[in-house]
Amino acid sequence: MYNVILKEGGVCVCVQSLLVLNSLPVCSPLPGVSSATPTEEMNGAGNLMDFLDEPFPDVGTYEDFHTIDWLREKSRDTDRHRKITSKSKESFWELIKSLLDAWSGWVVMLLIGLLSGTLAGVIDLAVDWMTDLKEGVCLSAFWYSHEQCCWTSNETTFDDRDKCPQWQKWAELMTGHAEGAGAYVLNYFLYVLWALLFSFLAVSLVRVFAPYACGSGIPEIKTILSGFIIRGYLGKWTLLIKTVTLVLAVSSGLSLGKEGPLVHVACCCGNLFCSLFSKYSKNEGKRREVLSAAAAAGVSVAFGAPIGGVLFSLEEVSYYFPLKTLWRSFFAALVAAFTLRSINPFGNSRLVLFYVEYHTPWYMAELVPFILLGVFGGLWGTLFIRANIAWCRRRKTTQLGKYPVLEVIAVTGITAVLAFPNPYTRRSTSELISELFNDCGALESSQLCDYINNPNMSRPVDDIPDRPAGPGVYNALWQLALALVFKIVITIFTFGMKIPSGLFIPSMMAYHHHDWIIFKNWCRPGADCVTPGLYAMVGAAACLGGVTRMTVSLVVIMFELTGGLEYIVPLMAAAVTSKWVADAFGKEGIYESHIQLNGYPYLDVRDEFTHRTLATDVMRPRRNDPPLAVLTQDTTTVEDVEALIKDTDYNGFPVVVSRESERLIGFVQRRDLTLAIKTARQKQDGVVSSSVVYFTEDAPQLPASNPQPLKLRRILNLSPFTVTDHTPMETVVDIFRKLGLRQCLVTRSGRLLGIITKKDVLRHMAQMMNQDPESIMFN
Repeated sequence: MYNVILKEGGVCVCVQSLLVLNSLPVCSPLPGVSSATPTEEMNGAGNLMDFLDEPFPDVGTYEDFHTIDWLREKSRDTDRHRKITSKSKESFWELIKSLLDAWSGWVVMLLIGLLSGTLAGVIDLAVDWMTDLKEGVCLSAFWYSHEQCCWTSNETTFDDRDKCPQWQKWAELMTGHAEGAGAYVLNYFLYVLWALLFSFLAVSLVRVFAPYACGSGIPEIKTILSGFIIRGYLGKWTLLIKTVTLVLAVSSGLSLGKEGPLVHVACCCGNLFCSLFSKYSKNEGKRREVLSAAAAAGVSVAFGAPIGGVLFSLEEVSYYFPLKTLWRSFFAALVAAFTLRSINPFGNSRLVLFYVEYHTPWYMAELVPFILLGVFGGLWGTLFIRANIAWCRRRKTTQLGKYPVLEVIAVTGITAVLAFPNPYTRRSTSELISELFNDCGALESSQLCDYINNPNMSRPVDDIPDRPAGPGVYNALWQLALALVFKIVITIFTFGMKIPSGLFIPSMMAYHHHDWIIFKNWCRPGADCVTPGLYAMVGAAACLGGVTRMTVSLVVIMFELTGGLEYIVPLMAAAVTSKWVADAFGKEGIYESHIQLNGYPYLDVRDEFTHRTLATDVMRPRRNDPPLAVLTQDTTTVEDVEALIKDTDYNGFPVVVSRESERLIGFVQRRDLTLAIKTARQKQDGVVSSSVVYFTEDAPQLPASNPQPLKLRRILNLSPFTVTDHTPMETVVDIFRKLGLRQCLVTRSGRLLGIITKKDVLRHMAQMMNQDPESIMFN
């Protein structure tokens, strides 16, 4: 029985320092009863303790910046489930407990969905109010946004429905003049002042209370879901500060979005509720299943796309995604979307502000401009990634990184000064996308809908699709072109600052004209020829796909935003083209690029390793290196073990029969050794520095005068994962990816030769790609 359990248990990784990528968590205790043999009684060892009969303090936990053991966590959960199933047959109460355990996962998903949806609704309402606060205030109720203020007004007219006496701009409130150069300058100054105040509060709160609340969080969440431990990244303080500062950062007018940070917020909610159930709080593998579902809930409330959220979690962030997690992710995304819909933050009975619905068909010839949009999106994605990574690398390696507050203030000031004169950069990203996505109708007052009406026509205005464009349309196109260039440049410097920041959705706009030669083949008089909002939507999908390299989940998210089944083909064409074009310049998306920049220990399953190297080329010790630090099964003393722990930084040690034979017995972890010796000195009489530590079933033959030996076989992993020295590295890399290993031992005919850690694999892959192998460390 023990052999089977140990074989399912995890293997441990040897590391060089606390800041390395790989780590060795504590192996779970195995139940067992030690029995005293005649030899033990002869040596005074009749009362030997097997220290895994009683749990050590902190056994089963992992240290910060360490990698979990997926195999061990899976084995522990299987043992726990087997024990609960066995006990459920003993009594009715145990049956109830087993049912509660089975339903605990669904309860956690329900709580995650409720809290994520609530926080998303609060964030949307707060962002809407604080964004408008930069321009004016509602006199009837200061907590109303501009739109809400005029909703409640009885003096709003159809022509000026965006204006009402209850809403006043700051210049009008202070000076009594709403027009003129003086009012414009005052409104301009206060707009910039509010933006600077919001951004200063955001960066200050992050810097003082929760440094992990900065950025989008998705690169770190991908790393955490792959098995890495970052204490505090999903903690309560991070959740609170991220929620507050996300509102401040978006409201400041910076070129960023709240979609990525909402995934981080939802994962914080998932981690919070995991701590309430021992099933998840004591098992890091099960915790990551919950976090995968939480990521789906985050995307669900960010885009109003529950199905897209599930696919996003599966395609983009999750490392281990069993079928059970798929069902629970769907449930969490459903509850989150329902909660957000109940709050109705946008007042349109939709989950997002820019929900649109098209009913006009698209034509086969339009696939050409859709593909061209995909090409543009791929080129834009490549440009953005390279420029942003170059700027972030400069921030990390120069004095600029020492002044994050000053950087945020400077970028905010430049953004606000340049954004105010252009109405398409002044408004929030969601409002801009909403205007670009929507079709023109009788109720639209946007410049983009300034088409010339013929007073002699008897048909309704909105029933004449081929009206000529007026001066407002041409004016809006110039402003949009300037907004596009401004957004491209300023977002490069904004993404990655020490505030919550997600990628906004770049959008494009087009208008139609029947007289153009390229349209004559499919445009019919009196019928819609081109749907401008469709081109904006496809352009947004292409740009986002070029930056993130998403495909399936992106198409589904855009489909759920628009509700148009007939536009799946244009979206697919643009998304695939943008990915192909962007991949031609580099395989990594923006999240993978930031993972590489920060040196996170992430083995991407999409990377291919085709180099002809062997395990012996990568294992340690290398030629001219000191020999591998090992323990012997029955000749090492407590003093020797303590000296080895003190003199090395390795997180685990192979155990061999003897130093002469080097025949492998198993692997023991540094943390287990430290806890076992500490506990033995406290609880077991006769254990001193000269006591022999043995990992065999029987105590060694020692004279009766010798101090009592210390039995530590139960903390020994008898079946560590091993490969031969001639195993191709292609196979080794595949093993590390699919099994979530942190280390494996290299042997030849049972004789220990060396060790390969996850960090060694990452370094070797970087070296094969002509990158700096020393960049693989946690910064």
